[in-house]
Amino acid sequence: MLYRQVVETLTHGQVLARFGHALSDPVRARLLLALSEGPGYPAELADLLGTSRQNLSNHLACLRGCGLVVAVPEGRRSRYELADARLAHALGDLLGLVLAVDPAACPSTETAGCC
Repeated sequence: MLYRQVVETLTHGQVLARFGHALSDPVRARLLLALSEGPGYPAELADLLGTSRQNLSNHLACLRGCGLVVAVPEGRRSRYELADARLAHALGDLLGLVLAVDPAACPSTETAGCC
């Protein structure tokens, strides 16, 4: 059986939407920040983030699907790392932003899903 990997070319808007989706979840955001410091193994990352291995696995699958992380096989284990080193720089730049937040614009973020 022949297995062929499909590579999809995305527009700039689609790339930003995937990045935004990845950052929209606090665990995924912290996971990306951890991987920006260097590669990691699922069990160690789960412990670092204080989440279950199953939950971490789901988030890693999401980030792989978004094209932001890759799994590097190492024998029976897989090491995870950012798909592109420039992502670490982009995350650092985002952390350096100063946001002027208007709480009145999003009074109920839990129900509105605004910000």
